[in-house]
Amino acid sequence: MSRLLPLLVAVPLFGAALLVAAGRRLPRLPAEAFAGVLAAATAALALTMLVRPSPVHEEWVGGWEPARGPAVGIVLVGDGVALGLVTLISLLTTAVVIYSWRYFDERTLRHTGAFPALILLFQAGMCGFVLAGDLFNAFVFFELMGVVAYALTGHRVEEPKVVQGALTFGVVNSLGAYATLVGIALLYARTGELSMQAIGQRLDEREGPDALVLAAFALVLTGLLVKAAAFPFHFWLPDAHAVAPTPVCMLLSGVMVELGVYGVARVYGTVFGGPGGIPPADAGRALVVLGAVTGLVGAVMSWQQRHVKRLLAYATVAHTGLFLVGLGLTSPKATEGVALYVVGHAGAKAALFACAGILLDRYGSIDEHDLFAKARELPLVSALFAMGGLALAGMPPFGTGLGKAAVEEEGGALLTVLCVAVSAATGAAVLRVTARVFWGLGRRPQGARADETTGTDEEPETQGPLGRVPVTMLAVPVALLLGALAAGLAPGFAGAVARAVADMGSGGPVEPVHWTAAGLALGGASTLLAVVTAAAALRGRATAEGHPWIAPLRRLHSGHVGDYVAWLLVGTALLGALAWPALGAG
Repeated sequence: MSRLLPLLVAVPLFGAALLVAAGRRLPRLPAEAFAGVLAAATAALALTMLVRPSPVHEEWVGGWEPARGPAVGIVLVGDGVALGLVTLISLLTTAVVIYSWRYFDERTLRHTGAFPALILLFQAGMCGFVLAGDLFNAFVFFELMGVVAYALTGHRVEEPKVVQGALTFGVVNSLGAYATLVGIALLYARTGELSMQAIGQRLDEREGPDALVLAAFALVLTGLLVKAAAFPFHFWLPDAHAVAPTPVCMLLSGVMVELGVYGVARVYGTVFGGPGGIPPADAGRALVVLGAVTGLVGAVMSWQQRHVKRLLAYATVAHTGLFLVGLGLTSPKATEGVALYVVGHAGAKAALFACAGILLDRYGSIDEHDLFAKARELPLVSALFAMGGLALAGMPPFGTGLGKAAVEEEGGALLTVLCVAVSAATGAAVLRVTARVFWGLGRRPQGARADETTGTDEEPETQGPLGRVPVTMLAVPVALLLGALAAGLAPGFAGAVARAVADMGSGGPVEPVHWTAAGLALGGASTLLAVVTAAAALRGRATAEGHPWIAPLRRLHSGHVGDYVAWLLVGTALLGALAWPALGAG
């Protein structure tokens, strides 16, 4: 079964090549059907391997298995978490291909497989990154994923704002990747190895970390945290989501950002988690601090948005912060909670972006104020959007609520307050949009701040405004939200996640997370707080004025790529400073 691992990358890669080769000779509908079949086949293969009794699959590509000395081949490692993520990636890719049927307004795309080919290439890059067992090839797949993401974000290249958003995305993420590459070079210089497991073993031969290991830790994690959109590396994400096509946003927020979090967990646990690396207390402190700040910044900025796609993008930043907090606790139960949280978040956030795309393509606007009461004619979309907001708030029995409850149980009182506040704020922002746009509640806000992106000058992404919402665009968010529910309800799912986390080496056997009275109470509290906060916003002053104390935070999100590059350097230095006490411990 291990010999099938390369197919998880090769199938979508080969499919993309065939679509490009066919070019304009292949009508768009068959091209998209072909892409959907390959994405679904990849998901089925990964799921088949996931349920096999072997806990870890390993395959050296091309038969280049090392006989002695350092390894130079390409090794793919498929443990439970990796195969689970490949399944999630492939299922979400399938959903995006289905949602994208009859999508976009460019006439040239009606007779070409360009977009589905890019989607398959993106899937291949993500799957390769998840499965890579050595740092260098993980970097190669990381860059493949990034380059395709830049192209997908800037798909409507004729619009200047799209070019600007994609360029910001490309510059910041490329600089983060260069930092990771320098960190890999430092580790190779020290150990002579590229395999993650071998690097960890070589580092553990030393008594403790030194400045080189600390520098490598900060540099490698910089690139991963840029992709994860953690503060202060997150500035590119709202700009990219504001201009990227809706199906691309579903992949960026639904799974790509989460892969940055996965990379942090994988690299730390395999490379830096031993006696020669960064002690758990120091690495955990760095992740908890960055995660807490990320959660608060994302939640506040999400609440401040009227551009619905930006609002959802900042909500992604906020929940990424909670993922990092869970990893920073360095306990098996918290790690399992993060895994469940990621699955629930992927379904809920992709569904919310799918609903936002329906608004954009029917009304030619993505602005909360401009859309006031216009979407009363879409009751199903209204229900889906509200359910997505409740899922972000952590309402039981969504998987987001179950995963959040596990993190709260391990984190203590202060972190519990943080989790409740962040999830409630992001859920409240979505519920506020639901009430205004779909239900026409409250008063229409008047005016706009000078620093505000309104979303009123958008163009539909379909071939003209939608007179009737296609069944495919409705079925996909329904299925995604059902998946988010299943993550918290399905019998045995938490147990499977627990076994996968144990296979990844989280530090010991993992007991499956289950609903408890405390978890239900905290999920109910964050949900109630979200509903009350949204209701208060509707009853408040219907103006566009913001709070003065938030103005400095808004100014940080300037849209200037030079500012974002400077913040990337600050973030790298901050990572090193937070982990600096490890040198004294060594």
